[in-house]
Amino acid sequence: MRIGHESSPEVLDKPLTHLVVFTDLDGSLLDSTTYSFDSAREALQLLREREVPLVLVSSKTRAEMEPLRMRLNHQGPFIVENGAAVFVPQGLFNFPLERGRTRSPYEVIELGLPYYMLRDVLKQVEEAVETPLLGFGDLTVEEIMQTTALPRTDAILAQQREYDEPFMLEGPPALVAEVCRQIVTRGLRWTKGSRFFHLTGDNDKGQAAALLLRCYQRQIRLQEVAGRIETVGIGDSINDAPLLAMVDHPILVQKPDGSYDPDIHVPGMIRAGGIGPAGWNRAVLELFERVDQGR
Repeated sequence: MRIGHESSPEVLDKPLTHLVVFTDLDGSLLDSTTYSFDSAREALQLLREREVPLVLVSSKTRAEMEPLRMRLNHQGPFIVENGAAVFVPQGLFNFPLERGRTRSPYEVIELGLPYYMLRDVLKQVEEAVETPLLGFGDLTVEEIMQTTALPRTDAILAQQREYDEPFMLEGPPALVAEVCRQIVTRGLRWTKGSRFFHLTGDNDKGQAAALLLRCYQRQIRLQEVAGRIETVGIGDSINDAPLLAMVDHPILVQKPDGSYDPDIHVPGMIRAGGIGPAGWNRAVLELFERVDQGR
């Protein structure tokens, strides 16, 4: 079912359906504590065998995602820092990307604001609410390690931010609401991942995924390949909500305590039976059971 090739009879709803899977990383494909994807290996292998594009969609930096892609043997596009930029391996699509620029070995489409601008706004908000707001740019490597449980090498990579500033925000609901209001009044956005709030430009995971989907659709038209694309999205936190709202088949995995994020309400959402990568694995396998049965 690879985009650009004739589809096999194993389809989701009808013949000649092509699938694209978009997935969050931390807490979804990756365990939220160990950052392992071992529990998802069976489903990952199935996606490879069926040549289904897997798009990684994360709050992580490009620097963090590159070694992870090597461990996953991932060859497809990836979306960094909460939808701020789309990285497409050169030559994947048979046309130049709109707004794309070459950053070998990728074509990059930037949707977010430069990091230094976000840092400046965070300090403005901090002064406005008269409460310290510690972002990644304020933390040492050791403090990031302590807060995230990342090993030193990964913590250094997490500091190499280009478009998104994670920050810590604790306090009464009124304070949280005021910080969020201050961000919005400045024309920017906020979201929340598994551990941190994030200050971003006017971008989100859903916008970036929709842009990439249009590229896959154009590829099919140019190659005159029959069929249509159906999309699957997998996430666990509120920053995944725009992604889940964009896809045909949204899947929410359980958090470490077995709960589901109560703030995500997407029509038709599937609640996977499992925590993090275990739920991810089960959801993908069950998806393909329905594929093979033709529903």
